[in-house]
Parts: sequence; C-alpha cells; structure tokens
Amino acid sequence: MPSIRSLILPLTLPMLGGCVAKTALDVATAPVRAASTAVNTTGDAYDRVTVSDSERDQRRGREVRQREERLGKMERNYRKAQRKCLRGNNQACEEAGRLHNQMVGLMPSVPYEPGK
Repeated sequence: MPSIRSLILPLTLPMLGGCVAKTALDVATAPVRAASTAVNTTGDAYDRVTVSDSERDQRRGREVRQREERLGKMERNYRKAQRKCLRGNNQACEEAGRLHNQMVGLMPSVPYEPGK
C-alpha cells in the first residue's frame, strides 16, 4: 500500500511550482522595487524642502493679512486711548503715543490699497 507521503507529494507539486515561480519573480524584481522606492523617497524629500510659487504667495498673503489685522487692532486701541487722553487720563496719553509709534513702525510692511 502506498504511503500517505507518496500520495500527497504529487498533489502538492503543482502548488509548489507556482510558489517557487512567485518567489523567483520576487527575488528578481526586488532590486528594481528597492531602487524605485529610493527614487520616490528622494523626490518626496525634495518636495518637502522646496516651496512652490503658489505656496510662497499663500504664505505672503497670510503674513500680510496678519499684519493688517494687527494694525487694525492697534488703530482701534489708539483711538480709544486718544479719547481717554482727551478726558485727562495721562496714562492713556502715554499709551496712545506708544501705540502710534508701533503703528508707524508697522505701516511700511502693510501694502497700500487705494480706496480703502
């Protein structure tokens, strides 16, 4: 009577053939896949280091808006301090002078827009 091994071996050979072929293919293509990954990694690092024109424009626009907001807040506080100063509050007069100096320093970095 044939042993169980002798019956199982012929049945598993077709399955092993595909397995061996797949392994051989994987081994043969591994260097290509590794090189491809290395190139993609280099490209990703390059993308992270460089800044596109649109990203630069967005950053500049955001910085300008932040300066405009800061200048607007200073102007409101300056007007408030001026009103208090006119009522005789000396501390408010000092605050108004300090805010005015800050606004004068900030104005050159805020673009001029006619009609605003």
